[in-house]
Amino acid sequence: MSDFDYDLLVIGAGSGGVRAARMSAGFGARVAVAESRYLGGTCVNVGCVPKKLFSYAAHYGEEFNDARGFGWDAELKPLDWPRLRDNKTREIERLNGIYGRLLDNAGVTLINGHAKIVAANTVEVDGQQYRAERILIAVGGWPFIPDIPGKEHAISSNEIFYLESLPKRAVIVGGGYIATEFSGILHGLGVQVEQVYRRDLFLRGFDGELRRQLAEEMTQRGIVLRFNDNVSKIEKQGDSYTLAMDSGDTVETDLVMYATGRRPLLEGLGLEHTQVELNEQGFIAVDDTLQTTDPSIYALGDVIGGMELTPVALAEGMNLARRLYNNQAEALDYSFIPTAIFSQPNLATVGYSEEDAREKYGDIAVFTSKFTHLKHTLSGNPTKTLLKLIVDKATDRVVGAHMLGDEAGEIIQGLAVAIKAGAKKADFDQTIGIHPTVAEEFVTMREAVR
Repeated sequence: MSDFDYDLLVIGAGSGGVRAARMSAGFGARVAVAESRYLGGTCVNVGCVPKKLFSYAAHYGEEFNDARGFGWDAELKPLDWPRLRDNKTREIERLNGIYGRLLDNAGVTLINGHAKIVAANTVEVDGQQYRAERILIAVGGWPFIPDIPGKEHAISSNEIFYLESLPKRAVIVGGGYIATEFSGILHGLGVQVEQVYRRDLFLRGFDGELRRQLAEEMTQRGIVLRFNDNVSKIEKQGDSYTLAMDSGDTVETDLVMYATGRRPLLEGLGLEHTQVELNEQGFIAVDDTLQTTDPSIYALGDVIGGMELTPVALAEGMNLARRLYNNQAEALDYSFIPTAIFSQPNLATVGYSEEDAREKYGDIAVFTSKFTHLKHTLSGNPTKTLLKLIVDKATDRVVGAHMLGDEAGEIIQGLAVAIKAGAKKADFDQTIGIHPTVAEEFVTMREAVR
């Protein structure tokens, strides 16, 4: 008989933890998952899924306006926020149920409650102790709001999905995915939006040309972008708020949302009872097998500080389960991971930015195409679409593809397969396009711009 209750005990029922648990159980391991909050983690509950639903909603106002150029006239009434919010919540609750059934059908035991590691191979959940040969930490992250006067008046991306009413004015603080997406979402839902970021341009790490074009598009739509500025104080004034800015300005608003990064959710986890170490950034340190400095403990997803993307956590969960319980030891390949920002318009990318490619490869060729979408030749919408390919001249390999425009994520996902497989620019050139589409522009760009 085993000395352990489980072969694997997973702390956290987010995407990565659930995937690791299900696959491990499928390989014959005895598995339990402990979760104190909601099934599906950030992505399902207060992240990717509800955000994308809100993003769809935000596009309808623009679509109604675009329709006039095609002969359709419709009266655009104000958004019914409670209907959108509650329909979203019902869908999330449906997904929570699916996650529960997936675990049950896989034979995984679900333990409801806060899990804490209390000794070697021992986890306590609400007073009950469980022993496991291996422990997997998959607790994800939590929004971080800096410690400024009045921070109690600010909300995070967790609360934005459950507002009682939609504000007339909102200030979004931050320059990453979440801040930029919600600036577009709230604006599309009819809110007057200002986005504040302490540096000179948002979305640091993405291709500079697309970042600049997105800033131009958002400004054109009416979103106020306050770069090189920050909030130093929040004061409540009746039903609204006054923000004191580092620049000396004051801003009046009805809602302040911070999207200034996420921190690993380690409080109360009991790491002091383990040999687990943190890296310099405060994330759990792991090796390339996702093992921590404690041999019996593994970690994955946002808590280890890599690319904080749901598909990455899923891939890590699958890789770990195969390694531990199916004798598959291949390393996880983190190169050429595609990603999208559901801003307005969407931005998506795979591979290297122009700046990073120059640093890595030296001699590169850059191909771009900037144009008016065929749809907007009738709609009158001034939005521009921008496509970009980065090529390593020495090998002719396409090492970066970037897009700003409608359905960018859908298009880049397809290109990611080719780029991951090592496609060369000659392969793009020899591919016949689908006409008339935006995507065909990726195979018709012949002259490098630099």
